[in-house]
Order: sequence, then C-alpha cells, then structure tokens
Amino acid sequence: MKSMVMSVMMVILVTSHVWAEESQPVKKYTETVKTKRGEELTFDMVLIPGGEFLMGSSANEPGRKDDEGPQHLVKLDSFYLCTKETTLGLFKAYYRETAKAKKNFFGTPAQMKQHEIDAMTRPTPVYGDMTMGHPDECPAIAMSWQNAMIACQWISEKTGKTYRLPTEAEWEYACRAGSSGRFASGDDLTQLQDMAWYLDNSDKEPHDVGTKKPNAWGLYDMMGNVREWVYDFYSPAGYPTQGATTPVLNPTGPKEGELHVARGGDHSSPVEELRSSARAYKEPWWQSLDPQLPKSKWWLPDMDFIGFRVACSVTSEPPK
Repeated sequence: MKSMVMSVMMVILVTSHVWAEESQPVKKYTETVKTKRGEELTFDMVLIPGGEFLMGSSANEPGRKDDEGPQHLVKLDSFYLCTKETTLGLFKAYYRETAKAKKNFFGTPAQMKQHEIDAMTRPTPVYGDMTMGHPDECPAIAMSWQNAMIACQWISEKTGKTYRLPTEAEWEYACRAGSSGRFASGDDLTQLQDMAWYLDNSDKEPHDVGTKKPNAWGLYDMMGNVREWVYDFYSPAGYPTQGATTPVLNPTGPKEGELHVARGGDHSSPVEELRSSARAYKEPWWQSLDPQLPKSKWWLPDMDFIGFRVACSVTSEPPK
C-alpha cells in the first residue's frame, strides 16, 4: 500500500513538472473590470521577465541622494505590471462602489500590510474634487498609500486575480527595462521629452496616460506624469542591505515603518527626479490642504502628482 501511494505521488509530481515546463505565462493580457453600473473598464498587463539587476544609484551618479544606496544586486521572479498608470475612470468606479458615508480613522501604517487589510475597509468621502477637473484618461491622483492598496483589493475582488502594488524593487527593475543608465531612456537627455511629462514640457499638470513613448518593456509614464506608490516602507537610511554581492531575492523593503515609498517623478519634477533610482515618500506638506483633524488616512487633497499602477504575481495558471 505504501509503495502504491509513493508511486501515485511520483506520477503527480512528474506530471506537474512537465506541465510547468510546457506552460508559459502569457506575455500580455487585457483585464476587464465590470462595475455595478454595467460599465466594462479595461487595462493591459504585460509580463516583466524575471532576472537580476543592480538596484539603487552609484555614489557618483549626478543628482543622487543618500537614500538611494547602497547599490546592491537584486533577483526578481517574473511578474505582471500594468502598462499604464491607474486612470481616474477606473478609480472613480472604485470610489463609487466602496466609499463610506462617514470617516473611519484607525491603526498605524505598520498594521496596513497587505495581508492584514480588512476586507470591509473602505475609503471615506473625499474632500473636494478627486478629479481636479481632469478627464477619465488622466491618472488617478491624490490618494494615500492606504487608499491605493484598497483600490488594488477592489480590483482583485472584481476580477478574481490578486492585484497589488509593485514592490520598490519590481518598480525600479521594470522602469529600467534592462537599462543601467540614469534614466529608462538611457543617459541621452534628449529622449526624455519623448518619454516623460515633467517640468520642462508638462505645464505642471498631469496628462492622459500613455501619450508618450513607452520604455523597452512597453510601460508608459514610468518617468514623470505622476509619482507612483509602491508597497515598501521607506527608510531614510537607504536599503536594508550592506551591498552584498549575493543577490537579494524578491525584496519587500523594511518590515515596518511610518512612511511608504513613491517612485517615478511627476509632471513638476526636474530632470534628476526622473532617474530610475530616484525615490520619494509622503512628506508632511502632501496633506497641507486637508482641513480635517486628524488628517485623513485616505486622501491627499489637491495633490495632483501622486497615483499608482497595479501589479500581479505570475501564478501557476496564467491569465487567458
């Protein structure tokens, strides 16, 4: 009997191994979110191939800040990333279906790790106009990290797949798209105009997503337009590594903290903030226009430079 059970287990293991070798994740797919109003909102996800890269900036990189180091080797599994920043149209649908009628303040940032978010947590009413007069194809703006996390959860509930914010390492790896220079466009500054909305060409306002050229992996607006929330906590001391030569596998940042990282620069950023290694985090002035006491956990009123894009891990059964 024991021998028979072992034989069956071996068949299952061998079959699973063969299936894994024969099955390859699709390189790109279109996700559809169906709203309660009957709308069908879509966005494209592209496969980011796993690999190794040198994360952070070198000590002599122009524009470098101390929190961009130490430069270290990172190894990542493959994952999917949305080709564009989350749009106002999609975010408005999320807000319509989930907003609470009264304010709800709770917890510390450390309690807001993705696996601890309560399924019934929903955003409180926005102060002012969340669109700030921008059309639906502009990026969603002015949400807190917590709000972006819950929006990912809502999209997951709608689609049956697990959407999330990318980790900081995933974001930088995807932004670089195989490049090792200062920018996703390489070190040639003349190409920035074609790939990014920033201080020199944006009129200091966000633009419709995907109107500039994408990077080598088909990702739009990784530089400029709006900064993008990522999963990791921020540490002013830089990365929790000592620059080891052994790759760090799928890092997720510090285990706890008070602030979270945002990446990519925005429409009002100077050139140095568009670098692939440049980092930002929620500063006190981001909530300066919020008249509420205590300040909202959900909104950064009138801050039109912060948004997000969604990621999705590669599962054993790739999306169709």
